Amino acid sequence: MNIAIVGVTGKVGRTFVQVLQERNIKADNFYCFASARSAGTKVKLFDKEYEVIELTEENVKKYQIDYALFSAGGSISLEFAPIFAKHGAIVIDNSSAFRTHDDVPLVVPEVNPEDILWNNGIIANPNCSTIQAIVPVKALHDKFNIKRIIYSTYQAVSGAGQKGYADLENGIKGEAPKKFPYPIFSNVLPHIDDFLDTGYTKEEQKMIFETRKILHEPEMRVTATTARVPVFDCHSESINIEFINDSMKADLHALKNAEVEGIDEHLKECQKRLHQLLQQIEKENKSYDESLNMRNLAFADIDKMETNVSRIQKLYNDVSMRFGFE
Repeated sequence: MNIAIVGVTGKVGRTFVQVLQERNIKADNFYCFASARSAGTKVKLFDKEYEVIELTEENVKKYQIDYALFSAGGSISLEFAPIFAKHGAIVIDNSSAFRTHDDVPLVVPEVNPEDILWNNGIIANPNCSTIQAIVPVKALHDKFNIKRIIYSTYQAVSGAGQKGYADLENGIKGEAPKKFPYPIFSNVLPHIDDFLDTGYTKEEQKMIFETRKILHEPEMRVTATTARVPVFDCHSESINIEFINDSMKADLHALKNAEVEGIDEHLKECQKRLHQLLQQIEKENKSYDESLNMRNLAFADIDKMETNVSRIQKLYNDVSMRFGFE
């Protein structure tokens, strides 16, 4: 098996390298691609140094590549992902370039791995906030049938790449931002990405579309508000869900005793996590997962890279009636 990493010198590209090593995903050959500016530099992977190759079609054709991991921006993906696919590779693309394409599966392995089977050489993965939200959302949808979702996200600067990370580091020192339109240190920016004519941002529109596509529910009612917060790593979200099944409205804590027949193993694990959380909340209201602790656990132990649920609230009947949710 031969693996290519496209955009290897970027923040996400370097994370690809880190995760490949942590997960012990080895290959016969690794090919590290980046721009002409980075060509010739070295990348260390499994105690071996690899020279960065300039990303051109001629260079792609030189190698027999089975899988290509892309994180070099949407325009690069649009240009080069089809080239890799044409030459026999399966492309796994981290950008937004192909997520809306009907002929490209949008996959979160713990949620819809079966969609991988109908790929035509390119597989897209969703927006970072969609990925972490959709794992528990899928388990809940299978059990209780979701009517509508309201997302509110609090996203770390790492989601904006190296320049976003640097803005927070430099902002602590009192320096002006270069990536964000306003200082991010000691601040909250009430949007991520550009505004659309609808009043939503591109980031919010991604979450809406991607949730529907992954769940195969094109008419599901979904809305989102995304904000950038002065945290280095680890996104957080509030997810407000209305269910069709009355059993969910009656008592959310029924999850603790719920038996789900025929559910996939990854969804069983998600349900188990919810059970543990509910028991934890009942024991002590102040005991919950928080982003800094989860970040530290993830960096210390690769097996702790999880989607963690900190709180569950049931909407009071008087509130739900007032706002027309019933």
